[in-house]
Formats: sequence, C-alpha cells, structure tokens
Amino acid sequence: MGKSRNQRRRSAAVEAVTETVDGGLAQLIPDPDRSRAWTLLIDGAPQSHVDLDDPSYLFFEYQRRLGHVIDLVAPPGRPVHAVHLGGGAFTLARYVAATRPRSTQQVVERDASLVQLVRRELPLGPGARIRVRSVDAREGLAKVPDGWADLVIADVFSAARTPAHLTSTEFLDEVRRALSPTGVYAANLADGPPLAHLRGQIATAAARFAELALVADPAVLRGKRFGNAVLVASDHPLPLAELTRRAASDPHPGRVEHGRQLTDFTGGAVPVTDKAAVASPAPPPSVFR
Repeated sequence: MGKSRNQRRRSAAVEAVTETVDGGLAQLIPDPDRSRAWTLLIDGAPQSHVDLDDPSYLFFEYQRRLGHVIDLVAPPGRPVHAVHLGGGAFTLARYVAATRPRSTQQVVERDASLVQLVRRELPLGPGARIRVRSVDAREGLAKVPDGWADLVIADVFSAARTPAHLTSTEFLDEVRRALSPTGVYAANLADGPPLAHLRGQIATAAARFAELALVADPAVLRGKRFGNAVLVASDHPLPLAELTRRAASDPHPGRVEHGRQLTDFTGGAVPVTDKAAVASPAPPPSVFR
C-alpha cells in the first residue's frame, strides 16, 4: 500500500538525522506512521525505535518481549530500580519511566557521542530519573551498589554482535551482585543456526540462576532463521504463565521455554567463562534487508 498524503507530508517535512558516532554511522529515521517517532540505525542495523509522544509504544519484537518482563517484575505501576546495559535511544528506560513513574534508572552506554546525539534529538522527559554513564557495560555494572537493582537488562551490541566479556559466568556474577534477592535479569540475545551461542548462554545463566525462561519466535528456536531471543533469569520464581500468555499474544507470537525443555534445548552446552568467551555471531546481511 502507498503512503497517505499526511504520511508523505510528514516524510518530506521531517528529515533524517545522520551523524558519525563512536560505533559507526548513526541515522535517526522519522517514522511515517507516527508523528514524533524515530528509528535509530547504526551502520544500517536497526537499534531502537522511540515514540516521543508515547514512550510505552514498543515497535521491535524483542523490545516488546523485554517490555513484558518490565511489566511483570513488580506489581503494575510500582517504581523499580533498573539498570540498562546498552542504551541505544533509551527506548526501554523511557518505557519504564512511562509505565512505572518515579522509578530510578541507570543506563550504561559506552558510546558517548551516541548519547549526545540521542539527548539532543530525542530528549528525555522532565523528571525521568534516568542517569546515563558513558562507560563499558561491565565497568558501569561494577559501580551499581550490591543488591540495588530490581531489574538488569542487557542489550549490548557492537557491530551487531554482543561483546565476548558480556557473555560469561564472571559477567553474570556481577549481575547477581547488583540484583536484589527477588531481582530479574533479562538479556537480548541474537543467534542463528546451529544456535551454539544461544545454547551456551542458557547453560551459562543456568550455572548462576535458579530460574530461567527463554522467549523467542518458534522459527528461531527451531534453528530455521537468525533472530533475537530474550533470556530471563532470577533466583526468585518467574511469572511463567503470564509471560507465556503475553508472548503468545504478540503480533509475532513468541514461545516461552523453561524447565526441562529449556535444559534439553541446551544440548549439553557448557557454561562460558571469561577465558573461553567469544562475541555472538554476526547476523547475515539478509537480516537487515
């Protein structure tokens, strides 16, 4: 279908913003369907989508699934302490601020020039209570007080790959230290067939957390295509029934794996240590077409 007259007028009136940042070429592309919404791309790879008029709107599939975790980490509307490893355009931090007012949040995004671009072009709302640190994710996590966080979200990609030092048991030891006893860790993972990275990450989390769940498109879980999966971990029981219901009702329905099925899915993969860690696999070029 072609664009409406209003959509064409919006596209013509609002131009894309292009700027070189530490991580590559950043582009902010206006959304023709939403008047104050933008997509952030780094070197052509979509990173974030933000609607300044409605920060509770989550466009990307994996961000909606992380939004479900945010919704279920505490009773509706209750403020939380949240740490976001990887900032992008602060989509999920904005979501927390909109859905859980008075929450206190820390965003760790090492690309200082990207942070400046996002702050200038997509400013945070007044009273958002979001602190941004422009340091490496693991370095920033180390500065979080023991037991401070109700929620730690890891969504860190460099050249579309998760850095190796954010995939190990030692990294998860730092996550657990920062989490409260009932806190939840959620990570955006990306992999494709034969899913060796994803299986290893599940085994790594299982070595450090008592409760695990994985949310993904069934085609990704079957190794049919490259895609995102959201890993959820805690030492406290997870809201599996509600998470399953929400994932199944997404525009692109997701499946939740947990318990024995998730253990079987790892296929004997072993936990990853700092010494053996490697970055996640690069996505095939076709993913971003």
